Amino acid sequence: MTWQDPESIRYMLDDCEVWAVVGLSGDRNRTAYSIASLLQQRGKRIVPIHPAAATDEGFEVLGEKGYATLADVPFPIDVVDVFRRSEAAGEFADQAVAVGAKAVWFQLGVIDAAAFERTVAAGVPMAMDTCPAIEWRRRA
Repeated sequence: MTWQDPESIRYMLDDCEVWAVVGLSGDRNRTAYSIASLLQQRGKRIVPIHPAAATDEGFEVLGEKGYATLADVPFPIDVVDVFRRSEAAGEFADQAVAVGAKAVWFQLGVIDAAAFERTVAAGVPMAMDTCPAIEWRRRA
C-alpha cells in the first residue's frame, strides 16, 4: 500500500466536503491555518479541532466553530486532516475511524506507519506525508 495512493487523494480532494483540521488554532503563522484557509477557498467546510475549544465556548477559526475533540463534532466528518507530530498523530487516526470519518490525511512530515495500517485495515482511505496544497498543484 502506498501512503499517497492517487485514488484516495482524488477521493478526498474531489468528493469530501467537511474537513476536521486537528491542531487548527487562530495563529495565522501556522501551516494548519494556511491549509485550512486553502481548503475553504476550494469550497470545503473546515472544522477546527483544538483543545482550547474545551475551555473557550466561543472558540472559532476562519469563521467556523471549533471543537475540543472529534467526538464533540455534532455532524458527519468526511476527512480528518492531522497537524500533529508523528508520535501524537496515530490517536487521531483511531478517533477518526471511531467517529465514522470517511478518510484521514496526515500532513507533510507526519508519519505513523502503524496508524496507516490500522486505518486502511478498517476500510478508511488515508493519505500520509503530503499536503492538499501540494496535491492540488500536482493536478494543475
